[in-house]
Amino acid sequence: MSTTLTQVHHLAGRSVMRVVRQPALIVPSLLFPLILLAVNASGLETATEIPGFPTDSYITFALAFAFMQGAMFATLGAGQSLAEDVQRGFFNRLQLTPLRGWAMLAGQLAGVVVLGLVQAIVYLSVGLLAGAEMEAGPLGVVVLVALSVLISLAFGALGLLVALRSGSGEAVQGMFPLFFILLFLSSASLPRELIANEWFQAITDWNPVSYMIEGMRSLFIDGWDAEALALGFGLAGILLVVALAAASAALKERMVRT
Repeated sequence: MSTTLTQVHHLAGRSVMRVVRQPALIVPSLLFPLILLAVNASGLETATEIPGFPTDSYITFALAFAFMQGAMFATLGAGQSLAEDVQRGFFNRLQLTPLRGWAMLAGQLAGVVVLGLVQAIVYLSVGLLAGAEMEAGPLGVVVLVALSVLISLAFGALGLLVALRSGSGEAVQGMFPLFFILLFLSSASLPRELIANEWFQAITDWNPVSYMIEGMRSLFIDGWDAEALALGFGLAGILLVVALAAASAALKERMVRT
């Protein structure tokens, strides 16, 4: 066990350093969601006048949107790093060592945790300074960061899966627009119960991204909504477990092929 933990420690350190040394990964993941937040908050403020809208501050409503966008950048961060290892032969060299598969996956996700923490702190700080409210209080901040990081890990694990299946950084990048489609076909911009179009509302009801966003949003607007938080954490956890299991299977197949 100590050997396995040592493997995780070394790979995690490498993963974190790769994130720190890539401003091209960090800066867009911080700026792009905040720019869209500013545009949406200024352009859709009148949506708060719709009867039944849950808050009179659209930036409070939309702040969870930025957290979800940031989490999706984890797909690129984790997936591209692993794809580069495959393409450059580092993955093949690792197979000559007694490295455990799950240790490799856990180590690769360490950078995702660090980036997720930085994103959560920046988004929350900017949002609160811009006038957003946190009804859940200081403890809600802790829960929000935990949920945000969990979602980042889930999407990061999806990035690992795509990288292991394809061995291509381009394939990982190609998945990013698809995840953004899921984001925009969710309740990110308007509460599900206020969506008038039936087919769009049906999609948001089935879209798991809606419930992850609503779990984070509930901390800003409702304070403590047990159902919303349970769905947010539950679906993010399920996605993480499924993605890691699939990535582990893909890792075994790639090790056999090489």
